[in-house]
Amino acid sequence: MSKLSLLLFLCIHLLAFDVTQVSYSSHKVANGNTLLLEFAPQKEIEYLSVVYQNREFKIYENPKRSEFAYTFVPINYYEKPQNKRFELHYKKSGERKSQTLLFKVVDGAYKKEVLSVSKEKVNPQDPEVKKRITKEYNEAMKIYATSTAKNYIDSAFILPLKSEITSEFGKARTYNGSLKGYHSGTDFRAKVGTPIVAANSGKVVLVQNRFYSGGSVVIDHGRGIYTCYFHMSSFSVNVGDEVQKGEVIGRSGKSGRVTGPHLHFSARIHGVQVDPMQLISLVNRNLLKGNN
Repeated sequence: MSKLSLLLFLCIHLLAFDVTQVSYSSHKVANGNTLLLEFAPQKEIEYLSVVYQNREFKIYENPKRSEFAYTFVPINYYEKPQNKRFELHYKKSGERKSQTLLFKVVDGAYKKEVLSVSKEKVNPQDPEVKKRITKEYNEAMKIYATSTAKNYIDSAFILPLKSEITSEFGKARTYNGSLKGYHSGTDFRAKVGTPIVAANSGKVVLVQNRFYSGGSVVIDHGRGIYTCYFHMSSFSVNVGDEVQKGEVIGRSGKSGRVTGPHLHFSARIHGVQVDPMQLISLVNRNLLKGNN
């Protein structure tokens, strides 16, 4: 048994002496992925929150099994592979307590790709354009940092369209041989005008034509979870609309920084960009236990 495995074994079994039934979706989580923690009911125990890297993630009631609780811990794409810890905060018989738990961040082993896009979309120098980019970024980050108490997710996620995936989350990207970054979502092949649907129910919080992401729709699913739909050609929703899973929210396009028409589908948890497909899998297979 490795040292890490031994530490995890001891941690979990020591935890059973007080706060039992804490389960991980995995003890090893790739950078850019999400960790799901689930908490079974325990007499006189009230689960409060998880604190990871000075950020607090509230523990919520499971939407399908109210006696159970859960929280998502998003792992930043740029986190280095190493052993990590977080603090579980809870009350036992009314007394506040905390417990240190361990997990490991591993290398996602993401692929690389080189893209050629319009020069003005790579490193714009026009002051007005730069001002626009900053404004759009700040507006979006303010939205993503908001955690709505209402939960809209009570059934499994679906894909925003049925099409071939042309680029996965996490690919290290080089634009026009210079600008470097990573692919922050999943790209679906979609000719201009293809209907795009909401991957789950929620509230529309952004509808805007943006410099980089083009025609953009962002849906708040509650409890810090957002899905984003970029490069669209037209919109069928407005800010403030509550949409149902499968409802058409607009049509695909080739707006913003693109190499061609497609849908860029992404997700954020408490502001952190995460792999949307891995998040969908966690919700559908783990959190909801296959409920549709």
